[in-house]
Amino acid sequence: MTDTAAPADPEAYDTLLWEVSDDGILTLTLNRPDALNAFTVTMARELEHAFRRVNDDDSVAAVVVTGSGRAFCAGMDLSAEGNVFGLDESLSPTLEDMTDRLDDPAIAEGIRDTGGRVALAIYDCTKPVIAAINGPAVGIGATMTLPMDVRLASTSARIGFVFGRLGIVPEACSSWFLPRLVGISRALEWTYAADILSPAEALDGGLVRTVVEPEALLDTAYELARRFVAGRSRVATALTRQMMWRNSAQPHPLEAHRVDSLAMWVTSVGDGKEGVAAFKEKRTAEFTSSASSDLPGWVPWG
Repeated sequence: MTDTAAPADPEAYDTLLWEVSDDGILTLTLNRPDALNAFTVTMARELEHAFRRVNDDDSVAAVVVTGSGRAFCAGMDLSAEGNVFGLDESLSPTLEDMTDRLDDPAIAEGIRDTGGRVALAIYDCTKPVIAAINGPAVGIGATMTLPMDVRLASTSARIGFVFGRLGIVPEACSSWFLPRLVGISRALEWTYAADILSPAEALDGGLVRTVVEPEALLDTAYELARRFVAGRSRVATALTRQMMWRNSAQPHPLEAHRVDSLAMWVTSVGDGKEGVAAFKEKRTAEFTSSASSDLPGWVPWG
């Protein structure tokens, strides 16, 4: 598979399947089943492209991510030649480079973690994102799900933060996401031990919301996605997602208050008027906002 930029047309993806239902649920399927959907540089670029594209596509209300075949994602494809993570071993990067030259092509293509670029694209997404973990999800297969809003697992799932077995570190911004989801002590235990977690262990640790039989997984994900978006304002939903992810990391609640106040004003003069009228008239609200065009210019912030 060639290392090229992601195509403009999602129908042309090499490693993903893109399918939008009539009710606006995008099923984004990792599609390298013969390789257990192992992660490649091409898949990274296509995932980053897909999640950036979602923000501009008003036909998409929510995203469900799953895997083709019996795996979700078996981690990085270690069969690639050279540096299997797609990194440029001829460079000598510094911490200053990661601040001052982050978007410099040499750093962006040769040093930046590909999984982290995917995680940041998911973090920036303006639509709810649900992981439907249908089978093994290890390494990047596990960490890519952390910036998704909810993780559902089938009884066939196995989840592992196995970086320690390879002598490398957790990536995909997981040192930011994982402790927020499961707590610092459990995050350290899971990454130190590098064990493969059963669905029950992932559920007990708070990593996944629900464990269901394989044949019920996607239907459960779709039902939850519809609950998130049916009869909801697209702008209010987008703002809520960004407010929860971004404001929960602020050092003082005053910072959340600044954003809450602006967001409340924006929605109160927008879809909020229809919402209040529908409540008073005891009817279903008909919201008309678009996350692609009606979000205020200060989004994202911080």
